[in-house]
Amino acid sequence: MKTYQIDLRNISLAETYSFEYALGDEFFDSINGPEIRQGDVSVSLTVVRVASAFEFNFQIEGVVTVICDRCLDDMEVSVETKNRLIVTFGEAYTETSDEQVVVSEEDGFIDVAWYMYEFIALAIPIKHVHESGECNEIMTSRLREVCVDEIGEDDDDALTSEEGQRPVDPRWNALRNLMGGN
Repeated sequence: MKTYQIDLRNISLAETYSFEYALGDEFFDSINGPEIRQGDVSVSLTVVRVASAFEFNFQIEGVVTVICDRCLDDMEVSVETKNRLIVTFGEAYTETSDEQVVVSEEDGFIDVAWYMYEFIALAIPIKHVHESGECNEIMTSRLREVCVDEIGEDDDDALTSEEGQRPVDPRWNALRNLMGGN
């Protein structure tokens, strides 16, 4: 992962340095992050030294593969984000805020791999669900069976009451009774 290490001691004052990264399946596999399984993402990074700080600006665009929350199959999600990171020298590595990092002056470099991964992960919507009709049919039919069995009815139309509302799961009623509510 040395490709993602930037030597800050070689960056001159007020000059802009540009780095381009193509993050593919190998990158996401080596990061071993919990959220993203695969991807094809382009990262443009500019670094400017301003006095005793370094301003990192990330422009990230591409497609990543995550697991669908409903059917557990892989699904592709587009990502596009701009992020900023301020880096300063200090005695030891410290994250002082979401946008500010202190790196050891003795080491003099920063590895941006994990930051790129985090920025990509944060650009993914919280809910990962295929578009309607694209989920794995076997899994969704099994899910439908389990949901219907819990309610005690045989078909999907039974999921809606005469008033047009879904019936309340009896477990919630039992909880309300314990809490003294109706």
